[in-house]
Amino acid sequence: MIILHGTWLPSNKAGRHGKFFIWGESSKIRKKKNGYHPYQASFEQISNIISSMIASPEDKSLTKTKVSVRLPTIDIPIPSSRLLMEAEFDSRKISLQKWVVEGMRIELPEILDFLISVTDKKVSNECFLGEDILFWGKLSKFGLELLARQRFIPYLFEDKENKYYSSWRSVLNDTQDIERIRLMSDVIPPVCRAYENNDDPLKIIMNFLDDFVDILAREWLSAKGKFFDEDSVDACWFNSLNSCNPSINYSKEKLKNFSLSFNTWISQIYTTDLDQSFRTCFRVEPPDEYTESWKLRYFLQASDDPSLLVPAEIVWKEKKKTLTILKRKFERPQERLLADLGKASNLFKPIEKSLRNAFPTECRLTTDEAYSFLTESSWLLRESGFGVLLPSWWKKKKSGLNIKINLKPSNVSGTGFGLGSFVNFEWKLAVGDEELTEEEFRQLVELKTPLVRVRGEWVEFSEKKVQETLKYFQSFNGRMRLKDVLKLESGNDSILDVSRVESTGWIKELLKNLKEKESLPRIPTPRGFNGLLRPYQERGFSWLHFLKKWGIGSCLADDMGLGKTIQFIALMLKDYDESNVTKPSLLVCPTSVLGNWHHEVKRFSPSIKVMIHHGHERLSKKEFPKQAKKHHLVLTTYSIAQRDVETLDTVEWNIVGLDEAQKIKNFWTKRAKAVKRLRAENRIALTGTPIENRLSELWSIMDFLNPGYLGPFKKFRENYIIPIERYQDKKKEKQLQELIRPFVLRRLKTDPNIVPDLPEKMEMKVYCNLTSEQATLYQAVVNEMFEGIEGERGIKRKGMILGTLTKLKQVCDHPALFLRDDSKIENRSGKFSRLCSMIEEAVDEGDKMLVFTQFVRMGNILKKYLQMKFGQEVLFLHGGIPRKKRDTMIKKFQDKDDSQIFIISLRAGGLGLNLTGANHVFHFDRWWNPAVENQATDRAFRIGQTKNVQVHKFVTLGTVEENIDEMIERKKNLAENIIGTGETWLTEMSTDQLRKVFALREDSIVD
Repeated sequence: MIILHGTWLPSNKAGRHGKFFIWGESSKIRKKKNGYHPYQASFEQISNIISSMIASPEDKSLTKTKVSVRLPTIDIPIPSSRLLMEAEFDSRKISLQKWVVEGMRIELPEILDFLISVTDKKVSNECFLGEDILFWGKLSKFGLELLARQRFIPYLFEDKENKYYSSWRSVLNDTQDIERIRLMSDVIPPVCRAYENNDDPLKIIMNFLDDFVDILAREWLSAKGKFFDEDSVDACWFNSLNSCNPSINYSKEKLKNFSLSFNTWISQIYTTDLDQSFRTCFRVEPPDEYTESWKLRYFLQASDDPSLLVPAEIVWKEKKKTLTILKRKFERPQERLLADLGKASNLFKPIEKSLRNAFPTECRLTTDEAYSFLTESSWLLRESGFGVLLPSWWKKKKSGLNIKINLKPSNVSGTGFGLGSFVNFEWKLAVGDEELTEEEFRQLVELKTPLVRVRGEWVEFSEKKVQETLKYFQSFNGRMRLKDVLKLESGNDSILDVSRVESTGWIKELLKNLKEKESLPRIPTPRGFNGLLRPYQERGFSWLHFLKKWGIGSCLADDMGLGKTIQFIALMLKDYDESNVTKPSLLVCPTSVLGNWHHEVKRFSPSIKVMIHHGHERLSKKEFPKQAKKHHLVLTTYSIAQRDVETLDTVEWNIVGLDEAQKIKNFWTKRAKAVKRLRAENRIALTGTPIENRLSELWSIMDFLNPGYLGPFKKFRENYIIPIERYQDKKKEKQLQELIRPFVLRRLKTDPNIVPDLPEKMEMKVYCNLTSEQATLYQAVVNEMFEGIEGERGIKRKGMILGTLTKLKQVCDHPALFLRDDSKIENRSGKFSRLCSMIEEAVDEGDKMLVFTQFVRMGNILKKYLQMKFGQEVLFLHGGIPRKKRDTMIKKFQDKDDSQIFIISLRAGGLGLNLTGANHVFHFDRWWNPAVENQATDRAFRIGQTKNVQVHKFVTLGTVEENIDEMIERKKNLAENIIGTGETWLTEMSTDQLRKVFALREDSIVD
């Protein structure tokens, strides 16, 4: 294993960019003397990794070099990651010492694309990124954001030899940007500062950002060629800004004069001082009933407390150099205020008039000037680092000029027509909640002013926007589709705000229930459902049924363990037992949960006829539709749906459901295109993670559920993805939330409305399939046992049976456990794959979990694999762990958030362990002794536990595991007596009984 480290090394020469230095830690010791880091990875290893990371690196960019670094040391450096540690270290003996590390120096332009794209710790199964590279990746994204927001300026500087150079520099004069940089300087990893002369984190960050901005700005502008052709000093400077060579070759005397002019200009808009405790602030105030002019008042504002405003009148009265207000000190306030007003006057000219006064406190504005300030200059001032306070009514929702809509049912009932159904509508202009008469509207148009006072309220009156609104509504000719109504309510940038939607008939009922999911009429659990839905599950089932009735696609996005599966099964039962639906439904799921779905449907709704379309023996395109129509539900997997889309498309489905719907998050894949092609009256998505990384994933799922609702992807990207992901646009974020809210039901385990419905301990079975390899090994073990016990009696026969049971458990766990080889781990065990997917979901939710296994070797396999997969330390407690280390593990799991997974051998997980930090317990393989399993579960479910605990017991279908589990369930009241001594009761069975218990059911094999 290799942990990759990298940092930026500043250049000691003017006009030169810094270099990026990369080195790696290895789990193998390489050198132990001469001051070299003994765990460093070889140059060849690093070179191979880097070559795969950056696009077409030039040979000259991968330069082998040595650097001295200061690292925490106890005799030898302490590994930076727990993934590399083999022992515990005494923190009291740690000291910072210099070590030489060998790595490579890379030109900064070569590595920037990689740093920008860094999103995860994991590079490959054997390589992870250190916290330092992840930090530079985040800083690079911030630099890219500054470029996108045009927060950079051209610059000119002179070195010690009186040579002049051009550069582009980042501009940080916005309070939020400065705060972000301060936070970054607080959390910069120590290794980024471990190099000589790299002590000041703020300076390191700012110099890196300047290099970053300069490199990319030059790269983007170089395609434009020269800016100017004339031979002048300013043209020469500007042309050098888009070339690779930053030096400016011109007359030194003229460059010196130009530099003086440049510095005068740049001082008005640029500062390197990020430690400013206050700033100048402007507040616009509308005229009252006695005056006609607007005011722009001046204040000093505390940077860390925007509510603390010091009026300019108080500033001018202060005779000392320091103004103290509420224990806050404002140094040289008069000097600062006057200088800032001078800068601000360049951005908003009316301020200049007030500077004729010796002590300016405000400036008077006309209505047009006030509107110019509200719409343009306020933004410019804020971007330049000034504080700006605008009236509360400005751009406020449901105030000012807006529209009211009245919806009426069309002649045809909308039931079942979905989002494409038509409604009739009327609309009117309003101010606040009051509608405008035609005469009032005509008078507003005649005023020809952007700000008007209507019924005592100041409002923006944009004739252009009013005309756009008129044109928008006229295009519908009095009839609008339901999807357009929902879009209107969430906000439409091209028209006025919608203040109220009134409706009657079925439209009123539909819109009310879409907005207020909790007020939906409850539907009782369907007859024949073999179980009891909890209150929140009944609400979810009722919601699914409601949207299906209207032909609207729905996404049930409950947390893992809240029962998405049984809510869907209840809907199936409602359709086929109570609603006389004749068309079959299709459920597409990952291969790892196919058996689980089959088992759960049979368990909760035995009357539902289920057909599995999977494996080599699946039906042909000709036979498939005949058999599908004889069943209520067809189960298949994503891989088969993609491969057999022509076959599946021969049936028109009642419902097409997707379990783990995030599997179609990439809309351009063949998998996503295949499932979206299927014909269905209704579509349902089940997923705990509708958005994993990007908003494009949400678009893809919504495009499956309600095609066309969010518009084409290109438009969605322009309207939402770029504003939200790149610029954190809160208005757009809220719009999108409102758009999707009617179709997504998201409940968390921590929701106050859910917690009362949950038991303190939820136990559930997780049913898994065997792979072909496991099935072959399983049958071979069974055959060997029956050959061996033929004619045997007594202890030898019992020993062979128990030995076989252990081998079969190992086969069900993973072939690598049974074969004791070091072969690959992935895609060889259905149980292993299901465990990993469930752990992944729990890790993403920030949960902690215990994983119990009775095999120490299995624990080691899990530990190694899960550490690689998630890039975090996985704890493993077994009988060979000394007590001191065991106590350290427990404390770490309980106290630290970065230790989420704790593997425990079942025998080591007995009394004395308090692990209430966990809220998931996975029993990977079963001891078939309730007392032992409950004792293990109680490591988490005990006094001190503040969260609901989910217990997942794994069962491999079609094997001895399922057969024993069913026997226990049938005799649950006697379970303690039957299996109280473990598995020895099996040895008392006859050979015929054993054949039934150990038999392999072929339909459980899934690859």
